[in-house]
Amino acid sequence: MLFALLVELFLDYILKIPWRDVRWMVITYVTLFFAGTGGLLGVAAKMTMRGWTITAIILFLIMAVLAFVSRAVTGI
Repeated sequence: MLFALLVELFLDYILKIPWRDVRWMVITYVTLFFAGTGGLLGVAAKMTMRGWTITAIILFLIMAVLAFVSRAVTGI
């Protein structure tokens, strides 16, 4: 997840590349973001009780659905 944030920092603020206009760059970033979030989910699952793991998985799935719904609605 930290790597995804560093990539966004470099692309947006240091290099100032308009990467959100290039579809393959957006797909790459979204894949990196979900991989980082899934990794954090795995760490949380190792550290917590089963109830929190299930809650985290449900919230991850909701986040994934809302990410694609917002993309479809806004077209951005």
